[in-house]
Amino acid sequence: MSADDPVMLFERATARAAEVMAGVAARQLDGPTPCADWDVQQLIDHMVGGTDYLLAALVGEAPPERAGRTVEDYRRGLEQLQSGLRAPGGLERLCMSPLGFEWPVAHAVAGTFMDALIHTWDLATTTGQDASLDPELVEACIAMFLPDMPERGRSSGLVGPAVVVPDDASTQEQLLAAMGRRP
Repeated sequence: MSADDPVMLFERATARAAEVMAGVAARQLDGPTPCADWDVQQLIDHMVGGTDYLLAALVGEAPPERAGRTVEDYRRGLEQLQSGLRAPGGLERLCMSPLGFEWPVAHAVAGTFMDALIHTWDLATTTGQDASLDPELVEACIAMFLPDMPERGRSSGLVGPAVVVPDDASTQEQLLAAMGRRP
């Protein structure tokens, strides 16, 4: 699998994210997550915010601030993105990154792919669902983002400290540890 098609990576990662999000029970929404500052609802709000971010980036606007988002909001955003991300010139458009620099929407899609992949594990882990990630997506994410991105994220406060894993750790465990998770 190649990083040459960030839209395909994003679509595959978000399809699984939507499945996990749909498996969250209402009673779990105020529970803790591996993201220390967020409960389950705040994590879902963040994940849905990723679709809002990309939709806004495609039209050159700032994403809306919303809370109380649902899996239906996520799926609706993903449906809207299907054509927008494949529209001529859409991926070349410039937008602001979460770290405050301009980058092409293609890079924003890749970053949102990584975010969706990691947060799918967070959400699945905290709600007692299968936390296995697609090995091909994990490999693509590692190739695209390690070791540089987690360090940039740490310096801006978006990524927690790296976790040490054994030399024989799986690629999923390596990725999660690099992103500050305890696999």
